[in-house]
Amino acid sequence: MQRKHYLLVMLACMTLPLHSQRLQQQLDKDWDFRFSHQVERGSSIRIAIPHTWNTQDALSGKIDYKRGIGNYERKLYIDPQWQGKRLFLRFEGVNSVADVFLNGKCLGEHRGGYSAFVFEITDRVNYGQTNTLLVRVSNAERLDVMPLVGDFNMYGGIYRDVHLIVTDPTCISLTDYASPGVYLTTKQIGKDRAEVAATVRISNQTDAREIILRAEVKDQNHIVCSEERQIELKAYEELSTNLLLNIRNPHLWNGRKDPFLYQTEFTLWAGGQLLDKVVQPLGLRTYRVDPEKGFILNGESLKLRGVCRHQDRAEIGNALLDEHHEEDVQIMLEMGANAVRLAHYQQAETMYDLTDKHGLITWAEIPFVGPGGYLDKGFVDLPEFRENGKEQLKELIRQNYNHPSICFWGLFNELKESGDNPTAYVEELNQLAHSEDSVRPTTAASNQNGQLNFITDCIAWNRYDGWYGGDPNQLAKFLDRTHRDHPELCIGISEYGAGASIYHQQDTLKQTVPVSYWHPENWQTYYHMANWKILNERPFVWGSFIWNLFDFGAAHRHEGDRNGINDKGLVTFDRKNKKDAFYFYKANWNPEPMLHLTGKRNHRSTTGKRDIMAFTNRKEVELLVNGQSIGKAIPDTYATVIWKNVALQPGKNEIQVRTTDRGKTLTDHAEIYVEKTKLTTEKLQKK
Repeated sequence: MQRKHYLLVMLACMTLPLHSQRLQQQLDKDWDFRFSHQVERGSSIRIAIPHTWNTQDALSGKIDYKRGIGNYERKLYIDPQWQGKRLFLRFEGVNSVADVFLNGKCLGEHRGGYSAFVFEITDRVNYGQTNTLLVRVSNAERLDVMPLVGDFNMYGGIYRDVHLIVTDPTCISLTDYASPGVYLTTKQIGKDRAEVAATVRISNQTDAREIILRAEVKDQNHIVCSEERQIELKAYEELSTNLLLNIRNPHLWNGRKDPFLYQTEFTLWAGGQLLDKVVQPLGLRTYRVDPEKGFILNGESLKLRGVCRHQDRAEIGNALLDEHHEEDVQIMLEMGANAVRLAHYQQAETMYDLTDKHGLITWAEIPFVGPGGYLDKGFVDLPEFRENGKEQLKELIRQNYNHPSICFWGLFNELKESGDNPTAYVEELNQLAHSEDSVRPTTAASNQNGQLNFITDCIAWNRYDGWYGGDPNQLAKFLDRTHRDHPELCIGISEYGAGASIYHQQDTLKQTVPVSYWHPENWQTYYHMANWKILNERPFVWGSFIWNLFDFGAAHRHEGDRNGINDKGLVTFDRKNKKDAFYFYKANWNPEPMLHLTGKRNHRSTTGKRDIMAFTNRKEVELLVNGQSIGKAIPDTYATVIWKNVALQPGKNEIQVRTTDRGKTLTDHAEIYVEKTKLTTEKLQKK
């Protein structure tokens, strides 16, 4: 998938007069970067956005990776024909505090590393000249910005796109918490008609004028609904206005089954001239969460088979391109997931566009993160911290309000009630979320007992039964006990997972020590098989989310096959290898014909017998060893076939499984070399 391209990409284009909608220029190249301690002239290097300075140190497991200030500077030519227009700078994501300067003067500061922000620069630029843009970025540890802690890396840098936007003096607002300035709320849906309320924020920075606001709802290029309103704008006025859109014979957005999207276009007109245009998605759907039946979409129960996702990958950290988000979503779809928790912070706008497009039910959340099993706290009772969390929640909701895939606003992850107790503050956040969005429910990820579990509309738990001690049966007992004691709760599982290295293989199934350097792949496979059976058999669990779909960076971790990586992913950090557990879910969640032989990376064996296991969603599978059929077997309820104690010969063994689907043969194979570790009695006697 290519990077987004905009109308204004060359200087020649900039000389054209503006007669219509807003123009955008992507400011991705020709930045000079240096750290704040590099004060010598000529110390900067030329880089492109997106960028992070922590690709090497954080991902190598260096606990004290660079957390300080980096300076990004570039030249910005402002066309003289833009005088009389309005100019804005929009940053999609800067981690975590950004101070923005234009021609040496501070425009302002933004605190929070995962949401977009906008500064208007109309009266701060020199027209017809080259201006200097400087962004001082800090990812330093501080107590007034979320998150305070986290089991992930706090990469520093301008790691998402930056745009210069030019509009008419009268435009749909860009500065309402960097939202699109349009909010679409479905009021009711019937078989014959859907009613959608549209709120549009209009910003006028010129004399009083009469404008027309026009709204069109399109099914591809066909207009299915249109409304318009004449508005008398006062001079230098900001206002909100409402339109009611009635859509006949509504086509519903129905998750992965049918992720149908309308497109809404909101335009401003004056004297027959187009002033501005904003396009937003519209997905019509109803949903609710029932304490007994779980998640219900458009009147039908839908078991949410979810994954969690962090926004980083090998070698580039969090400086992702659109193609990386696309690849991650394609892997989710291949596995058969129908839901995703985008943890533990607001992610790129492209991700929410993709979850809309492909029908993934989405849990979006703010970075109110506790320490998990580590030291420090995720909450300090400081006015500055409390205010920052509320600002980040407003940004999350307003910037993503129109995405139909988002069905939950997440308020916290693994907080503790000891010391500064966050309970009262979470109650404030819950009220704020409902005031910003009266439709979507709130949720949270808990790992403890306490009052925190009874604030949000839904609640979910992070459980690692069978990894951090215990066994999977404890998950079953926990769920049944909690549902029995609190039948009013909408219960979910926000995280469950186990680490695995594709290089760590063992003949026997043996539980490992999580903090050790030995993370055998077959234990992860067993863990997920056992946990998913428990979750699948409990319809009251409204959703479950695997931790994690991908390995991710966590500099403080020293375990598995290398430092600095949390290897609980079902896919390796570089996205090149899918672990066996991935295929277990694919066989159970994705109806497309598949067959996978497990343990293929376990090439060597010290015993002459081995259990052979395969995952398939076909009716029957045959096993062959060295070309000889061992027999056919029927998969169990969870798409699993196991041949016990299969005899192997000394030396190389060719293992193959095969099945047929509509006349086509599916196969998978492996080679196992059996080592002869003991001398025979005859040889011993000869010696």
